[in-house]
Amino acid sequence: MIDFRYHLVSLISVFLALAVGIILGAGPLQGALGDQLTEQVDALRTERNTLREELGEAQAAAQDQRRFIESSGDQLVAGSLAGKNVAVVEVDDVSDASRQAVLDELEAADGTVVAQERLTASWTSADELTMRETVADGLREKLPSDAVEGTIDDESGPAQLLAASLTVALTDATAAQSSTFSDAALEQQHLLEQVGLVEQVAEPSAPADAILLLSGGGTVIDEDAQTQDADPEQTGMGALAALAGTSAEIAGTSVVAGPTTQDGDLVATVRADDQLAELVSTVSGVEQTTGQIVVPLAIAAQDAGAVDQYGFEDGASVLPPVVEQGETQGNG
Repeated sequence: MIDFRYHLVSLISVFLALAVGIILGAGPLQGALGDQLTEQVDALRTERNTLREELGEAQAAAQDQRRFIESSGDQLVAGSLAGKNVAVVEVDDVSDASRQAVLDELEAADGTVVAQERLTASWTSADELTMRETVADGLREKLPSDAVEGTIDDESGPAQLLAASLTVALTDATAAQSSTFSDAALEQQHLLEQVGLVEQVAEPSAPADAILLLSGGGTVIDEDAQTQDADPEQTGMGALAALAGTSAEIAGTSVVAGPTTQDGDLVATVRADDQLAELVSTVSGVEQTTGQIVVPLAIAAQDAGAVDQYGFEDGASVLPPVVEQGETQGNG
């Protein structure tokens, strides 16, 4: 009986509450609630329209800026690489669009692309480390001492030795004729191709004054490398970082360019290493017109002695300094 009364009272309370709500909603509170809801809806609609207008204005401004950059890009870079030979080395998979856009900017800067090469997976693979060690040992005595002095010594590992080999192959000229490859350069190029470490995209035509290491951002630091048998400084990103530093020391001008940075990619790795960052300039955002335009300017700036990191990330410079023709120093 008590349970029945309890349920009866509960049901009566519920119906009374509903009745009171209906009465109030249809009576004195109806107008106030309706007005308040209407005001809120109007405010939200106004805010939405304002945000839509601001977004449209921002998009229009971005399009105007992009058109300005694209139309003025050739004027910005024109002549910045006049008389300079550039070797382009793809260190991992680079999109056709980014590659061609960068090549176009080098041409617009009046530079000459004298070599296009691509590293194979064997350059960084942990599984191929033993092969690289064997090749490097064979190359050690064949590297021209005058070219690698101060960079390569008895403590240099395979990553440094192979980096020196590729740099010599791309830049070393005869003493009598700066436009002719030395015998050492030709030998190093042949050996690297023979063992499958590099592939020619376009056959080298003359020694380079500068090297552009172009990355698609696909290679990143292996966080598990410390738990593997392979030496992380000789494999993966370690091998590419060694190439960046060694090529800068030997060639004098070596620039790393890649897409907007992600943690552990080559651009980010160079920037995170204080010693590398003093030797090698980097350019991020080469998937965008702005980044593509900066590439030849960064090469020209480093050739004149200014090393920096370029992009829109924190700590990076937006544009390289202006280099007047005649300021570039070359690789000697």
